[in-house]
Amino acid sequence: MLKGFSAELQRILIILAICSLIGFFSDNYALWMLLGCGVYILWMLWQMRRLNQWLLKRESEHPPEASGIWGQVFDNIYQLQRDQRIEKDNLQAVIKRIQEISSALKDGLIILDARGCLDFWNPAAHRMLALNTKDQGQSVINFIRHPKFVAYFEEGNYGEPLEIPSPRFSSKHLQFQITPFGKMERLIVVRDVTQLHNLEKMRQDFIANVSHELRTPLTVINGYVETLADNNTTPSWNKPLQQMLQQAKRMSLLINDLLVLSKLETTEAGHNHKPINIEQLLAVVKSEADVLGKEKNQQLTLVCNNTTKPLLLQGNEKELHSAFSNLVINAIKYTQAEGRISILLWQDQKHVYVSVSDNGPGIEAQHIPRLTERFYRVDASRNSGTGGTGLGLAIVKHVLMRHYAELKITSEPGKGSMFICVFALPQ
Repeated sequence: MLKGFSAELQRILIILAICSLIGFFSDNYALWMLLGCGVYILWMLWQMRRLNQWLLKRESEHPPEASGIWGQVFDNIYQLQRDQRIEKDNLQAVIKRIQEISSALKDGLIILDARGCLDFWNPAAHRMLALNTKDQGQSVINFIRHPKFVAYFEEGNYGEPLEIPSPRFSSKHLQFQITPFGKMERLIVVRDVTQLHNLEKMRQDFIANVSHELRTPLTVINGYVETLADNNTTPSWNKPLQQMLQQAKRMSLLINDLLVLSKLETTEAGHNHKPINIEQLLAVVKSEADVLGKEKNQQLTLVCNNTTKPLLLQGNEKELHSAFSNLVINAIKYTQAEGRISILLWQDQKHVYVSVSDNGPGIEAQHIPRLTERFYRVDASRNSGTGGTGLGLAIVKHVLMRHYAELKITSEPGKGSMFICVFALPQ
């Protein structure tokens, strides 16, 4: 560019020198200087016109021939155009590649603009939701009108995916996962989870049906074993009958827990919700647990740090009773004789807390994340000795999930454990 300026400066000096010389000999210096400047301006305008015509003629690839600064201007613009074409070709190749990849996916992909309107979708999304070209620019809620999806979309909390029936095929179930990106844009991944949904439904139905079918014959067996144990006069039969009775009762507890879990999984959350006095509910749980605690001379206490007014929570009383009772009974089972178990209720501005703590043997850190899994045992021999079913904390987890609450567990070997139920207060 500096070379072009130098050439242009030389041209100006030559024109001025020629005009000055002619003006000197003709004795009309000002006129010839004015004519020289006019010629230079006309030449500049002509170059501008050539530039404008070249830019308007898209079919012309090569720039006009020119010298000085204009030659470099033409060459630089031409180079910028070439770079732009190469970048455009590269971007088009990337877009084409992305379209090929998205077309090969079995999952549906939908891109929404900042207003929540359809901007792009792949063939899988077209098959699942019957989207057409004319639908572009319309709100996604116009096509997925399920109340759960509308609430999920507008709430903006996309930490967990949403599973709902397909708006197009009633026999199918779809899972929606929304991810925000860019400037208020959103990516929706749609998966067909019909097979997983059907398998889960089969599992739930199997557990519920088998549990119901086993309950009656097990009740009969339990009754006869109790009768035989009460009327037994042969000492050698005492131990077998007691073991049979113990295992039959354990089977009954297991079936009852399976039925509770099945009901929690199959019924809609929010069923029979009403304001519940948590302090009164915990008092009932404590009085029921006192009987088990006295057998081991354990000290069971209830402290409610809410003296101003009754603490009410919206929920299902039967489900919450089951959750709190499971936590307290677990503490009694796994705490040594003459141990201490404490139930504590308190609240802050945003949450209500119910904790059950003990001074038992504690739990090692690697077991804590898996405690709420079904049938997970920290110590199989200890669990069987206490008569546990391995479902108590799974029931607690499901109940809290249905009340939009969470379970926090802290424990250290030799220092006891604490289980805290955290309920969010309505804002």
